[in-house]
Amino acid sequence: MENSSRLLKEFNLKVTPQRIAIVEELYHKGHINIDELYASMLSKFPSISLATIYKNVNSMVEKFFISEVKIPNEKSVYELIKEDHSHLVCEKCKKIEDIIIDTSSVLKELESQSKFNVKHANVVFTGVCSQCAK
Repeated sequence: MENSSRLLKEFNLKVTPQRIAIVEELYHKGHINIDELYASMLSKFPSISLATIYKNVNSMVEKFFISEVKIPNEKSVYELIKEDHSHLVCEKCKKIEDIIIDTSSVLKELESQSKFNVKHANVVFTGVCSQCAK
């Protein structure tokens, strides 16, 4: 809990019990959508509203403390910001895994073809995980 408070302060986010709980939930789950986060938060804060969850999550995204991962045909999930990475999503069980791949050559080619200065890429690969493929 102390680490969560310190991290929130480092990103100039007000430290509240709800935000600490959100950070801890993201830390333990890795990737979580708003509905799952809301259900988890209700067990700790029975009177919390969905609007409060959205407000807190949006504040954290705006400060680049957490990131939104947009998955095709699914609800967005949120995660704590960490080193640049991409995501693997199983089409059957919906499991999400982080994968670190070197995208530098793709970004260089994209920038040379488009003259666009890319600041961020959110790459999601979909397929079937090894467990579901069995």
